[in-house]
Amino acid sequence: MNKRLFLSAPHMSGHEQEYIANVFESNYIAPLGEYVNKFEKSIKEYTSTPNALALNSGTSALHLALRILGIGEGDEVLASTFTFIGSINAIIYQGAEPVFIDSDYESWNISPKLLREYLTTTNKMPKALILTHLYGQCADIENIASICKEFGVYLIEDAAESLGATFNKKHSGTFGEFGVYSFNGNKILTTSGGGMLISANEEHIKKAMFYSTQAREQEVYYEHNEYGYNYRMSNVLSAIGVAQMEVIEERVVQKRAIFDLYKKYLSEVEEISFMPELANSRGNRWLSTITFEKTDYNLVMKALEEINAESRPLWKPMHAQPLFKDSKSLLNGVSDDLFSRGLCLPSSTTMSEDDIKRVCEVIKACCV
Repeated sequence: MNKRLFLSAPHMSGHEQEYIANVFESNYIAPLGEYVNKFEKSIKEYTSTPNALALNSGTSALHLALRILGIGEGDEVLASTFTFIGSINAIIYQGAEPVFIDSDYESWNISPKLLREYLTTTNKMPKALILTHLYGQCADIENIASICKEFGVYLIEDAAESLGATFNKKHSGTFGEFGVYSFNGNKILTTSGGGMLISANEEHIKKAMFYSTQAREQEVYYEHNEYGYNYRMSNVLSAIGVAQMEVIEERVVQKRAIFDLYKKYLSEVEEISFMPELANSRGNRWLSTITFEKTDYNLVMKALEEINAESRPLWKPMHAQPLFKDSKSLLNGVSDDLFSRGLCLPSSTTMSEDDIKRVCEVIKACCV
């Protein structure tokens, strides 16, 4: 059988084992240790953000961001509907209510036009927007940030999929009050699990540190005036992150090259379209994604599985999830349309050009 072609498999840089060995030698296995500090420093230097906090997941980071901004029971939080549920779970944790905003075809990300329309017409002003940079592609973030500022809405960037993506050479995650990255097993950079909360506001990150370590007061004994969480990243996983960050730009280049090869080898198939990229932006192309005009993507998925290649439909929009059937939303049909026609292709940086050709041959055979 052919080797398995995963959507986005972990790709170790070579130094992970060395750094993990250093952690074991030091015996600093639990949270806190030199590699936690080094990992946070590497993110700060790479993204030019002044403050970063290593956590156990991107969802934890989003949760902390909402709590620090004072968002709670009965508050409304706008969110991209075309996203993974982790963005929305954090809203539920705080007892707030999600309001879903649809996408545009120009970016597949949240529509600035719909965002403005909602904020202009609503009777209840939301407290924040959690914006997802989908599949590693930047949203129209400068426009969206301007709209949020105009209406006094906090902007939280879910950049879980978009580490390395930029808009006008500024990194995704650095435009809002908070930015969040994920290091889950399938991300462009992985620590097996983990996340990072970033902010230009030092006090925000200090408060997040406090909450993420069980909200312990500065006493020799355990004193608690507030409740907290066990959300910090371990020194072991941080060591993996430090090694991964040494090759982050290389991984972005590889992901973009994979996307370009798919475009090259599928260019003759007129019914296929690729996820667009806004002018003045650079996506990390975490996953190469396409839509079909006529062909049923389920047939393509089945054919790809026969050659041991993983594929997956685009995100099912949050407004279409049974869990959120009673939630507010402002829709234009874009995310529903993309979900009905779209597919994520194998995009691992360990893939060869021959692997990509093999996937493309299967897709072309399904489209005749």
